[in-house]
Amino acid sequence: MDVQTVYQKTILFAAKKHLENNQTITDSDLPYVIHLSNVTMEILIASNHTKDFDLNFTTQVALLHDTLEDTNTTFEELEREFGLEIAEGVSALTKNSSLPKDERMPDSLNRILKLRKEVWAVKLADRITNLQKPPKTWDNLKRRNYKAEAEIILEKLKDGNAYLENRLRAKIEEYEQYLD
Repeated sequence: MDVQTVYQKTILFAAKKHLENNQTITDSDLPYVIHLSNVTMEILIASNHTKDFDLNFTTQVALLHDTLEDTNTTFEELEREFGLEIAEGVSALTKNSSLPKDERMPDSLNRILKLRKEVWAVKLADRITNLQKPPKTWDNLKRRNYKAEAEIILEKLKDGNAYLENRLRAKIEEYEQYLD
């Protein structure tokens, strides 16, 4: 199946799931699907700079990466619609809400590290996309912690995709402007 068909099928599924919760991008009225498409844009561009990159797989994981965490979608539903490997990738990118908050990201990163590098790429692309102007409700400590977490992601996943690694490093540097 060509990447355009994969993209259309997957974005329709993800958009419907996120719309069920009326999910929007923080501090805006924009539908959440904008975030998903921005993460996928990073993946599409990275694919042009990456040898042996499975674009169809990564496009699906990128568009679905928040469905388990933010919607009522189940692992079984993802597996039925998109296959086991896609569901496992999305699951690894999903923080385990039953863990204490400070253990969630390390746990997710450890699960991501066990999967193919395209899943690593989605996590890098997600954080690149999220390192925009922080929400108005975030105080300086929250912004500093978010930057520190981005640095941990970069360190753990640095060998996953050179193009996205460089993009994330640059976004972390740009994020400095939001810190007091």
